[in-house]
Amino acid sequence: VQLQASGGGEVQSGGSLRLSCAASGRPFRSYSGAWFRQVPGKDREFIAHISWNGGSTYYADSVKGRFTISRDNAKYKLYLQMNSLKPEDTAVYYCAAQGNTLYQYGYWGQGTQVTVSS
Repeated sequence: VQLQASGGGEVQSGGSLRLSCAASGRPFRSYSGAWFRQVPGKDREFIAHISWNGGSTYYADSVKGRFTISRDNAKYKLYLQMNSLKPEDTAVYYCAAQGNTLYQYGYWGQGTQVTVSS
């Protein structure tokens, strides 16, 4: 399974962005998915998790109520809708699939930069 994240960019504080993650390979449909983010000099931070069928989701406290993870298995896509963005949301965002635990995944995308200006 290969993953490619897109949709990053620069937005003002309070704005919104929608990240997409395109997956190749049928197994994606049976894998859980997730989004992480990382800023230089810090560890990668878990953001959100979604089950293989979208039936359950889980969020980090830092984004709960502002971000929404979703998926469309028919299109082999994973999404992250980000609303009410803050400067501290600035990071490189990564999608992941095949979760062994909530924080460990077998496949990773290449990352997309999100910059939130104040």
